[in-house]
Amino acid sequence: MTDTNEHGAKSAAKSSRPGLVQRFMRDTELDTRLLGMLGALALIWVGFHVYGALRNGFGAFLTPRNLWNLSVQTSSIGIMACGMVLVIITRHIDLSVGSVLGFCAVIMGITQVWFLPQLVGLEHWSIWIIACIVGMIAGTIVGAIHGWLIAYLSIPAFIVTLGGLLVWRGAAFLITRGETISPLDSTFKLLGGGPNGAVGAMGSWIVGIIAAVAVIALIVMGRAKRKRFDFRLRPLWAEWFIGIFSVGAVIGAVLLVNSYPWPRGIVRRYAEANNIEIPEGGLFISHGFAIPVLILLVVIVVMTVVMNRTRFGRYVYAIGGNPEAAALAGINTRWMTVKIFALMGFLTGLSAVVASARLGSATNALGTLDELYVIAAAVIGGTSLGGGVGTIYGAVLGAFVMQSLQTGMVLIGFDAAVQQVVVGGVLVLAVYLDNLYRRSSK
Repeated sequence: MTDTNEHGAKSAAKSSRPGLVQRFMRDTELDTRLLGMLGALALIWVGFHVYGALRNGFGAFLTPRNLWNLSVQTSSIGIMACGMVLVIITRHIDLSVGSVLGFCAVIMGITQVWFLPQLVGLEHWSIWIIACIVGMIAGTIVGAIHGWLIAYLSIPAFIVTLGGLLVWRGAAFLITRGETISPLDSTFKLLGGGPNGAVGAMGSWIVGIIAAVAVIALIVMGRAKRKRFDFRLRPLWAEWFIGIFSVGAVIGAVLLVNSYPWPRGIVRRYAEANNIEIPEGGLFISHGFAIPVLILLVVIVVMTVVMNRTRFGRYVYAIGGNPEAAALAGINTRWMTVKIFALMGFLTGLSAVVASARLGSATNALGTLDELYVIAAAVIGGTSLGGGVGTIYGAVLGAFVMQSLQTGMVLIGFDAAVQQVVVGGVLVLAVYLDNLYRRSSK
């Protein structure tokens, strides 16, 4: 009888011992949602590449050209998705971001085409700076108005932003009378990417080195902080794994963007303008990181710090978890709502800078349906519509998933109707999986 009990105890202890995967996840402290998103993104990329190879004889998705363009196309949605995370965490929604983007783009367009050239001269060095500031201020004011209506007049966010979707799109049309505002300032257009709107090979390596040093510094400082407060330390092998993987990802990104050369026509004109002789094999000039991608990276870093290292970020999560308890704890939930929507407007104005610069003109139709893609990116990235849960990096990965689906379907020849069906289905599936995850976590 005793042997039976001992055998049962040993079996129970053995079965309760975590497996290899469980120990790996526990020691590295990696987010399971992050791994799931990365796995889904890799599956989408490989799937479209293989499908294109089988159908057309060559795969066009996993190429430097397509991935570079994909990163640029994702930048505008990704910037707004970083703000939408805060809005959804606090149990609100913003349906107006696409229209606000078009409104801010129009404001910046008329600023640098109709007004500033008459004041400071055509192509003056200050035009692009003033235009960007005006656009972001306009977006911040619009967002603050939405937040005030929601917080102090108790109008539901759905109704306020739905009205804003119509109001700001109509306002953009009235300002321009339906005209396209162009040409924009040449320096301003560099913010949209393109061969000249990138930092080149040397600039990309500088960015990569800074990012790699920052990753190592964060790991070292994080370990030192855990020791100081007597928190559980990750095993050294886990620290090395995270560091090597992160630095390797940075180096891989630099090699990727540097392997995408300028088009031959642009290289020829550049060589003629600078009296450069083109060798027989051609002149290879790397794009490097596009400026919109660097803007997105800065937004990711700043917003992550705000959400994880500041009182403002803690208040956002507190309001989303339980608004009544947050108010009783002394948090001014109304003023926080105004600030959150003002921040959403600011990021929308910044996104308008990227979108209009990339287009090279300003039109009232710019940003149409962007609100759906921004909300979908946040939700697919793990931001819960029930509030209280969401991450910045998750929203940006969700934006990459959305843009990857669109780009892949374009490359293999799906028409617009099929693209809409797929995107809508993916959004519904993401909400369903989020519900399953929340139930299992409880």
